[in-house]
Amino acid sequence: MARTLYNRLGELKGITKLVDDVVNLHMENPHVSPRFTPYKDQPERLMAIKQHTVHFFCAGAGGPQEYKGRDMVTTHKGMNISEQEFLAVVDDILEAMDVNKFGDEEKKDVLAILYSLKGGVIRL
Repeated sequence: MARTLYNRLGELKGITKLVDDVVNLHMENPHVSPRFTPYKDQPERLMAIKQHTVHFFCAGAGGPQEYKGRDMVTTHKGMNISEQEFLAVVDDILEAMDVNKFGDEEKKDVLAILYSLKGGVIRL
């Protein structure tokens, strides 16, 4: 039986680590840090965002977690996210995947998911 992306990313534990690493990279990335650094002073809110992201990622990768958050369009409405910001986020995710030693197949599958969401994130 083929392993799901969820399995290949290390299930809940691996995806949680990946999300933590991605958020840390976002905090340092000049293209997206202005959207993330305000949450340094709101640790409960940052934890909630991470938890929603973990569940979203797990559910989208074939895991058993149920995502109960908002859809991409609602979540990003009014944020005016640019193509450059979207690409910076993708770059951070790929960097975190490299740090966590995920392979090319996992990166290809994650990229496919990210680009399938692009239209709901960038709302010009």
